[in-house]
Amino acid sequence: MSTASKGDTPRKFPVVPVIFGVVAVALVVTIILTFESGGGSADGAFGNPTVTGAALPPLAEGGDTAIGMQIPSVTGEDFQGNTVEITNDGRPKMIILLAHWCSHCQAEVPVVQAWLDAGLKPDGVDIYSVATGTTETRENFPPSAWLEREGWTVPVIVDDEAYSVGTAFGLSAFPFWVFVNADGTLAARTTGELPAETITQVATSLLGG
Repeated sequence: MSTASKGDTPRKFPVVPVIFGVVAVALVVTIILTFESGGGSADGAFGNPTVTGAALPPLAEGGDTAIGMQIPSVTGEDFQGNTVEITNDGRPKMIILLAHWCSHCQAEVPVVQAWLDAGLKPDGVDIYSVATGTTETRENFPPSAWLEREGWTVPVIVDDEAYSVGTAFGLSAFPFWVFVNADGTLAARTTGELPAETITQVATSLLGG
């Protein structure tokens, strides 16, 4: 599957121009998703999430055809067994999908955590993460230990071995960002590392600012 480099934005706020303008300048690299089978299952490495609603098409080059579509709802658990839900609850959302073996995910996680620790997330915008692409035979396994080392405070949904949540959001490369309007429709998706300034701009845009 391929990564995306630009997209269309029929929404009323400039989420996509903000994202792709900064990403293009920063020359951020993404890691293309590859599905591997036979990696094995370790305790806590995989979850059993439930996805409701139509899956978004994969993000592809040449524009995101999913913008404006309703995102699927997801109910799952974090690494401690606590229920985490991504639903159409009237609040805008930022969702980041991460793989433990992805070097750019490993670089992005501390950036996002520092952004949160600095109190830069606007009130009224929620942020979630999905641990997916998990493969026991690859480096930095398990994802639970990695995110604990990073002091990750973002709610996590642990994906299953079939990567059901990743597939539902149209995952194509890591890290994978999904931005959601307050009405539950997709505002934008992008791949790669985003600097803190861009994350702030996008979060503000989701609020209509």
